[in-house]
Amino acid sequence: ARELGMTRQALAIHLKRLKELGLVRTGREFVDVTEKAVKFLKGQSNDVIVLVKVEPRYRDKVYDFAKKLPIEKALRLAGEYDLAVITQETVLDKVLDALNNAEGVRETKTFISIGTIKE
Repeated sequence: ARELGMTRQALAIHLKRLKELGLVRTGREFVDVTEKAVKFLKGQSNDVIVLVKVEPRYRDKVYDFAKKLPIEKALRLAGEYDLAVITQETVLDKVLDALNNAEGVRETKTFISIGTIKE
């Protein structure tokens, strides 16, 4: 606390909040930064999958448009949806705004991951 220029009580309050957020683990004389905190500090966030329905005559145009978005991957699909876009939660608003305003996009459905089971 002294090195940080704050009281022990103030430090305890800050650490308690960081612990509640899952950003640190604390114990007697140690503070560990969690993987969640490292991702946060790197600007990473949860993976997001956006499913997109496209009018058939606009598919190629929308596929080309999707390539220009801040996404990690775009997949053509067979079935109810035509496109799956994989991106990060930090850019989700930008991706959804772009997709929903793109000519030929009929519908989007978004799924935000809450954890990784296997990499």
